[in-house]
This record gives sequence, structure tokens and C-alpha cells, in this order.
Amino acid sequence: MNRLTTSWADVELARFPEDPRDPLRAWDAADDYLLRHLAEEHPAWLPSGEDDLPGAPAPAGTVAVVGDRWGALVTSLAHLGPVQITDSHLTREATRANLARNGADASRVRLLTTRDTPPERIDVLLVRVPKSLALLEDQLHRIAPAVHPGTVVAGTGMVKEIHTSTLQLFERIIGPTRTSLAVRKARLILATPDPDLPRTPSPWPHRYALPADAPGAVAGRTVVNHAGIFCADRLDIGTRFFLRHLPTDLAGSRVVDLGCGNGVVGLAVSLAAPDAELLLVDESYQAVASAEETFRASAAPGTKAEFLVGDGLDGVPAGSVDLVLNNPPFHSHQATTDRTARRMFTGARRALRRGGELWVIGNRHLGYHVTLRRLFGNCDVVASDPKFVVLRATKR
Repeated sequence: MNRLTTSWADVELARFPEDPRDPLRAWDAADDYLLRHLAEEHPAWLPSGEDDLPGAPAPAGTVAVVGDRWGALVTSLAHLGPVQITDSHLTREATRANLARNGADASRVRLLTTRDTPPERIDVLLVRVPKSLALLEDQLHRIAPAVHPGTVVAGTGMVKEIHTSTLQLFERIIGPTRTSLAVRKARLILATPDPDLPRTPSPWPHRYALPADAPGAVAGRTVVNHAGIFCADRLDIGTRFFLRHLPTDLAGSRVVDLGCGNGVVGLAVSLAAPDAELLLVDESYQAVASAEETFRASAAPGTKAEFLVGDGLDGVPAGSVDLVLNNPPFHSHQATTDRTARRMFTGARRALRRGGELWVIGNRHLGYHVTLRRLFGNCDVVASDPKFVVLRATKR
């Protein structure tokens, strides 16, 4: 847990799920810079005490916060009754926890996902620049119709996150855009809405056919990618390698595609074992929407598949799964960490029946075999090449 102190608030924040051993903060200099900018430019929006009274009007109008990482912005601005728009289940849960931790009136805050319809009118648009340029493009297109000439538009990010292409998106979709000076390696994006810009629909999702040489029965099948999904226009080399080495003889098995992305791995299982029961899980709303549409487009009739947005395998009954397939992320936004992988492995061990298996693909240098041996007491190498390794751990 860590404290963020600005003119707006003095708040205690934590990432989700909370872990006292986690060295990463729930906010950074970009969040702080944006909040200080708003306080200087719009002092009337600062908390006065009266604004927290039930039924009091929000002095800034409708405030939309897009891409908040761990709820730092929404928690600091809770008195303005903001609307949060996020692709991350973990962000939503972190925001709920941080609002409660700071005694904020959560009933004034609306939590929307990137799959929900945005507000019809937005008076203040705050954007935390995401890692994915495609996700930014999609969200700006979806939000632009709600922006009017008087809307205050401000984005924020670390210098390494803001590129010429980032500014060009704001310019093309919202209006004239400029950047601030860098402060503590953070920068602001300030845009002026142009009502004469055409409001065109988002070009997402993208659909493409898997190549003829794709491993197994997925060759030629249609894949659907909503914005923000890794490798939106092609089969990535890691997934291709995993597909070549998936386990066989899965008839009647209960199989989880954990961190499913666009669902290609789960689709391969469903085509190879039509009577298998599949659960596709991801913490990204965009990913699960992609997987659902991929299955609608390409799965065989009668396929048994469930789709879940959640924190790993939380909520999946212990000992109920035969096989977990996992390609864990090793980034949390811009930070490199194995924390997510460790949580996925731990959750998989709990969900697996005795004798069930966790199959993991990862870059060789990540050393997942060490963690798996510690958790499961065993780990075998199924396949490897100079870049990737497929590992198998069995619950005993």
C-alpha cells in the first residue's frame, strides 16, 4: 500500500490483489502530474466538503476516466462522481477496494468496462494512455460522440508511453493536440475538441483467417480480435509453438484456457476434442469478447465452452479441472514482473484435480520451471526451441 498526496486528495492506494510483498506502487508520476494540473487549472473542482453531500451536483459535470491503472485517479476524484472506463477486471476490483479504503462514496462512481456503452455526454475526459495504441484508438472512437466543444480533455502517461502516433490519434479523433513539458519523466496530452471532425466508427474488431500452415485443426479458421489483444493481425510465434505441442487424448476433459486472449488455444482443443468442456478465462474484457466471437465464428456446433472475465481461477471449484493451458503475461502495464504468472500457477494448482496437469508456454529466460517445481514438486519440459519452452506440472 502507498500514499498519494496531491491538492485533490491524500489517499492510500494498493494494487489488486493486495500483496504486502509487491514492490510496485498503485500510482506513478503520470497520475500525480495530471491531478496537479487539474487542481491548478480548475480550482473550483477541488473538494469543498459540500460536494460530498448526497445529491450535490458534480461541479465538473460528467467526468470520464479512461484507462485508470489501479483506481488512483478515480479514487482521488471520487467527490466529482467520475465514470471509470477500463478493460481490466483487476483495475475495477482495485478501484472498489481503494474507494472503500479511503471512505469514498462509491455510489457516486460508475464503473464501466470497455465493452459498455460510454456516457452520452462527457464534460471532462481524462485518459491514462494505455500500452496498446489500438485500444486507445478504439476507445477514442467510442467516446468522441460524447465530447463537445467545452469538454476538458487531458491525457497522461510516462514519457516512454507517449509517441507521435499517440498524439496523432488524439488530433485525428478529438481535435488539436499539444503536449506539456516533461515532469519526473511524465507528460500530459492536452486536446481541444473539434466539433467539425467526422465521427467515424471504430475500425475494431479485426478478423482474419489463420494461415494454412497453422498447427492442427485451427488452420484457415477465423479469429476475431478486439482492440488491445496481442498480435491482432496474425498468429504470434509463441502461440504457434504452443499449438504444435498441445496435449492429446482430451476427450471428455474439463480444460481451462487461462489468459485466453483471442481464444485460439481453446479453439484448438475444442476442434481436437469436440466433447471436451472448455473454460476460457482472462482479466481483459476485450480478450474475453474476442474469444467468444472467435468461437462463434470457428468452433464446431455443440461445442461446450464458457467464458469468464476474472482474476485467474478465483471462483473455479477446487479439484474440478483436468487440464490448464497457460501463456502467462510477464508485464503489468509497463513493469516487468512474474507476480501474475505466480498467481496463475497457484490458482491452477488449486483448481486441478489430483493427477491434473498445468501446461505453460513462456520465453526460456523467464525461468518458470523454478516456480513450478516449488509449487507442484515437479516440472517436465515438453518441448523447447531457442526462444520458447513448453512446461508440464502435475498435481500429485
